[in-house]
Amino acid sequence: MAVNGGSGDERGAMPHPVAPTDSLIVYPSPFPVKVMGPAAPGFAPAVVAVVRRHDPDFDPATVEMRSSREGKYTSLTVTVTATSREQLDALYKDLCDHPMVVMVL
Repeated sequence: MAVNGGSGDERGAMPHPVAPTDSLIVYPSPFPVKVMGPAAPGFAPAVVAVVRRHDPDFDPATVEMRSSREGKYTSLTVTVTATSREQLDALYKDLCDHPMVVMVL
């Protein structure tokens, strides 16, 4: 049975309460981003370089770094000053496109 005139695949799905253009983030706002990659000497500087292109005032001294249990990977938490959804989208895209980056959360 279709609900709200939709196809039979929706099976009672309700519309999402927040329109896609609405944001739960108030800009400007500190926004943490976790970036994972290899435990290599150039990983952190490469991530910082990407982040600074999107947040020129980013302070590299604030980077939080953790190693994986076996020491193969490094997790960096960078907290940027988010000024817009577009800025965050571009940052995520650039980080995901970097050859050293395995995952961005």
